[in-house]
Amino acid sequence: MWRPCGTFDETYQKDIAIVRTPLRWAVLVGSLTVTGLLPVLVPYYFVSFLNNLAITVILVMGLQIVSGYCGQISFGQAAFMAVGAYSAAIFTQKLGMSFWLALPLSGIFTGLFGLVGGAPSLRIKGFYLAVATIAVHFVTMWLILHLDVTGRSQGLTVEPPSLAGYIFDTDERMFYIIMPVMLLMTYGARNLVRTRVGRAFVAVRDNDLAAQVMGINLFYYKLLAFFISCFYAGVAGCLWAHLTLVAHFEQFTLLHALWYIGMLIVGGMGSIPGVFFGVILVRILDELVMVVSPVLAAWFPWLGSAPAAGLGVTAFGLVLAFFLIWEPRGLAHRWEILKASLRLYPFAH
Repeated sequence: MWRPCGTFDETYQKDIAIVRTPLRWAVLVGSLTVTGLLPVLVPYYFVSFLNNLAITVILVMGLQIVSGYCGQISFGQAAFMAVGAYSAAIFTQKLGMSFWLALPLSGIFTGLFGLVGGAPSLRIKGFYLAVATIAVHFVTMWLILHLDVTGRSQGLTVEPPSLAGYIFDTDERMFYIIMPVMLLMTYGARNLVRTRVGRAFVAVRDNDLAAQVMGINLFYYKLLAFFISCFYAGVAGCLWAHLTLVAHFEQFTLLHALWYIGMLIVGGMGSIPGVFFGVILVRILDELVMVVSPVLAAWFPWLGSAPAAGLGVTAFGLVLAFFLIWEPRGLAHRWEILKASLRLYPFAH
């Protein structure tokens, strides 16, 4: 959103505000109003799709902080989401906590657990750190499958959240929990990257040795980035468990972790709007594959009766390769170019 000619900031408060013009306020209020009415305006399938989308946005937002802003590549986000889902199930079903208390606690617990996964970043980086986080994923899955408290291979069932006797037992009702949490987490991430902590993350990403020379504590900020990222994953896991009413290890595979990294690349590393672009594009791609696969199965019987799984991975790989080769800065870069063009219109430069 661009500002019209002649609009200037007169105070520091206006200069640092996220919403800075009446037009932006109007767009924001209108968007929130329409979003709040969606469960009564659109079919159930679309509401379910939006719930899935919002939870994925929260998860990838955390990955954006540690990988996009701090430069620490992590393939453990699916495992950390599993920790959040299982911890939420344990808090609510075994310890008798309410969902409203378990939601932040599962995020905090996952953040503390993530410090273990982030510890190798103090000595290694790049490819070696990526492999270390993959190892963390498999260790986490092994623990889930062998501990009695996690239900082993059976998983754990979860009761739907409730508030003052009102039970959020449908996707339409859960929408009013998931969407506000997603907006709150996005607002927090947007403000975080503009603070001293966010600038320190960027300095570590660009050149960790130079950042250390400038006085930035690499030990503190790398672990802080992992904690925040895992906090987001834990919150997403808690919401996912209460949406599906089950926490099961098959919901959190290494393939999911690869998809989350791919969403980040497609949307754009180091960009909050890029998270939305990447998640939306990849999720729409999933839906298109589900629609097209029956037609392809009828035309090409050798694909099998249900080719959606193979076609989905293939389509995702092609899209990811396209962005890595022709648009490595992601859709967020194109969005910035579009905004600059609109700001300068009708002039070319």
